[in-house]
Parts: sequence; structure tokens; C-alpha cells
Amino acid sequence: MRVVACLFLLHFPVALLAQMPDFGRDILPILSDKCFHCHGPDASARKANLRLDTKEGAFRIHKGNAAIVPGKSDASELIQRIISSDTTEVMPPPDSNRSLTEKQKDLLKRWVESGAKWDQHWAFVAPIRAAVPTVKLKEWPKQTLDQFILATVEAQGLKPAPKATKEVWLRRVTLDLTGLPPSLTELDAFLADTSANAYEKQVDRLLASPRFGERMATDWLDLARYADTHGYQSDRYRPMWPYRDWVVKAFNQNLPFDQFATWQLAGDLLPSASKEQRLATAFNRLHMQNEEGGIIEEEYRVSYVVD
Repeated sequence: MRVVACLFLLHFPVALLAQMPDFGRDILPILSDKCFHCHGPDASARKANLRLDTKEGAFRIHKGNAAIVPGKSDASELIQRIISSDTTEVMPPPDSNRSLTEKQKDLLKRWVESGAKWDQHWAFVAPIRAAVPTVKLKEWPKQTLDQFILATVEAQGLKPAPKATKEVWLRRVTLDLTGLPPSLTELDAFLADTSANAYEKQVDRLLASPRFGERMATDWLDLARYADTHGYQSDRYRPMWPYRDWVVKAFNQNLPFDQFATWQLAGDLLPSASKEQRLATAFNRLHMQNEEGGIIEEEYRVSYVVD
């Protein structure tokens, strides 16, 4: 799981990130959040028989009109609707509470003008190793990844900050990987280490620390809405901590992300499921649970499943 974030850098040429809107990164999230409610996969909720969740639907020509005309924003009904000042024409409708920001409108317009390239969600596209960008400050990069970072910095007319002192660097990396500051003993040991791989040894030490898993787990548990109480009325205690400990352990053991996700969604359905795999499925119970005596059980069963 530690390499997931790095795949983004390998997939997209950094020099182009600030110039050309990317469908998976920039456009699909806007369409999904603002448009699919009325123009998505749900046929019963679809308006004007227009689908924007498929390429065929988005580029369909109906009665001489097209929602998207590649390279021509002025001929694209989608663009004309989102920039309209007429409250009866503008999309999304004002009463939908899904209005677009000016930045989102600009992204959609530039995407259409650049050819409206349609693609899959980035998670379903195999990473492609990007060409290493050229940089002006050639002496600054110490490794290939630095050239990608510097290319973005230079594209914005900026220069890299001065190199951090060993004290500052250790504090930053320790807080980032463990959520805690370094101890004086750790700092003194690092300052006394003059070996060529002194920095690498500190990163390895922090990744091996049980605090690393705790730091990484905080973000996941927030997304999963982890809670040790039921959430309704008396908000009684429920012992979900074994799941929390499993998440921490998964990060510390660097469990592959496909297994991390699969076990939580359906670990109990795997052949000869282990105790760990079944425990991971507690993810599916991290919703509010009502214990009132007068509730309609089927109603809340459906509510839980939908949640």
C-alpha cells in the first residue's frame, strides 16, 4: 500500500498536469458529483434521456444537438448549459444544490476544447512510466523522482526551498510517518550518524515502527467512519476495536491493497476464510445501528445495506 500514492506520479507526465485537463483526474469527478444524479446510470432518474456516464451517451447526437462536440465548446450543449445565466437553462439546475464553481466550468470547457478525450477511471488504467522531464536546475535532483518534483516547481515559476537541516528533516519525516515528533535520543543518534545512507536508515526505522501503522490507519478509519458506539439515542458501546487493530496491523505488514480492500468487503466469502479475513469484514458494520425496541427490523436492515 505504500507505493499506491507513487503510481500517480508514474502515470501522468508532470509537465502536462497544470495544462491539459485529464478525464479521470479532473473531469470524471465533476460529472459524477454534479451530473450523474440526473444524467447517469439510473434510468428512472435520468432527465432528457441523456447519459453522461458513458462515452456513447455523452457524444450522442440527438435531433441535431450534441452534449459534447470534441474541440468545439461553443457547439457543445453541455458547455453552453453550464455557463448560461438563464436560470431556466443553466445546468445543474439552481434548485439541485449542485452548482459548478468557475474552476470546474473552466476545466470542462478546456477539456472539450482540447478534444474531449474520454477514458476510464484512473484506477482501471494500467500505470505507464512517464518520460523523465528535463529541468533547468540540473544540480538539484538527487534521484529521478526529484526531477518530477522540480519540473512542477519550475513550471510554476518557483525555486526549491533551501535544504532542511538534519534536525528539521527528522522532525518532518517522523511526524509524517508516525504522527509523533522524534525523541531526543533519536535526534542525537541521527545527528551522530555520518554514513552515506543515514537518511534511508531513519525512514526504514520509522516504517518498521508500530506507530507507522497507527498513523496510516487514522485516515482510513475516518473514511470508514469507525466508531465504538452505535450512534443512535443512548449511543451504547460496541466493541469494534479488534477491527481497528486489524487495520493498524494491515498497514504495518504492508498488506497489498487489493487484499486490504477485498478482505474488508467480502473476506468471509473467500474460500477457507481465515480469522483475519473474517475480522476485516467488520468494515461493513461501521454504520449507525439502532437498538430501539419499536423499530421495523426490515426497514433498518435495508437502511444498513444501503449505507
